Amino acid sequence: MPNVTTLQRPVKSYRRSSGHSGKAALTATAGAPTIAVLGQRGGAAPVLVMEPSPSIVAPGRQPNVGGDSNRVMCPSTALHREYELALVMPVYNEEGCIAAVVRAWRDTLCAVGIHFMMIVIDDGSCDRTPQILDEFSHDERIRVIHQANMGHGPTILRGYRQAVSLADWVFQCDSDDEMSPESFCQLWAVRQQADAVFGCRQNRCQSIQRQWISMCSRAVVRLFFGRGPKDVNTPYRLLRSSVLEPILEHIPADTFAPNVIISGALSVTGAAIRDVSVLCRRRQTGNASIRRWRLWRAALRSFRQTWRCSRQIRRAHPRNR
Repeated sequence: MPNVTTLQRPVKSYRRSSGHSGKAALTATAGAPTIAVLGQRGGAAPVLVMEPSPSIVAPGRQPNVGGDSNRVMCPSTALHREYELALVMPVYNEEGCIAAVVRAWRDTLCAVGIHFMMIVIDDGSCDRTPQILDEFSHDERIRVIHQANMGHGPTILRGYRQAVSLADWVFQCDSDDEMSPESFCQLWAVRQQADAVFGCRQNRCQSIQRQWISMCSRAVVRLFFGRGPKDVNTPYRLLRSSVLEPILEHIPADTFAPNVIISGALSVTGAAIRDVSVLCRRRQTGNASIRRWRLWRAALRSFRQTWRCSRQIRRAHPRNR
C-alpha cells in the first residue's frame, strides 16, 4: 500500500438559530464541518458551504499535559483508515527474543479485540533476525519490512509515515522486550480522553550516561517547546493519527530522535496528553546499539535537529506559543 500523507485540518460547525427571509442565522461550534445554508429562495436547492477553521486550539487555551479535565481534544478526522491500530516496531539484531516479542504483541492485540496491523521493520540486522521475522510472512496481520541499516530514529519515522495512513491510532514499541505488552491495555483504555498516551518507564535500569541523556532530553523539550510528557523519549506511546500526521511533515527522514521532537510538538499543537506508569524490566538478550562516546555524539546531533524542528513547528502554530 503506498504511503499516503494527508493533512487533516479541523473545521467549525454551525447550527441554525432564528432565521430571516430564508437565510439561516448561524451559531459556531467547534470540531465539525461548517455547513451553512445560504440563499434558500423559491424552492431552490440550498447551497452548502464548508469552511475550515485555522486552528485546533481555541484562542487563549494552553496545551494540556497530564490528563486533567481541561484537555484540548483534536476532532475526529473524516479520513477513513482501514485499521483501529497500527503498531510500529523497529528491530535490530534481536534474534534472541524477537520471535517471542512479535507473538506476544500479536496475541495481546487479538485478545483486546482490536482490528490492527503490525509494522515490523528490520533495520539491516546482521544476525538471524531477518530469517526469524520472515517466519511471520504468512500472517496478514504482520507486515515485515527489510531495509539497509538507517538507525533507530529514521526506522521509526518510516513506520510512522506508513501507520498514519493505515490506522486511526499508532502505537510504537521497541523489540528488546524491556516493556512487555501487559501494560498496553492501560494506555488503550484511556485513549478517548487524549490525543497521545505515554507509557512512563518505572524501575528503569540505565547506565549513568543514559540517565544523563534522558535528563538532557527532558530539558531540551522544555527549552524548545515549553512542555511535554514526563518521559519524552519513551518507546511505549499511543498517538492519534490525525494529530501525529501533520507533525511528521516537519521532521526530516534522517532525524536521530524523532520521538523527542514529537513529544514537544504535541504540546505546541495543543494536543491532550496522558501519562501512564509502565513497568520497565532489564534487557534479557542482545545489547544496546549505541554505547559510550558514540552516545554523546548522537545526543549532540539530536540537540541540533530538535532545535531546527522546534522552530518550524512553532512557526506553523504561532497561536500556541
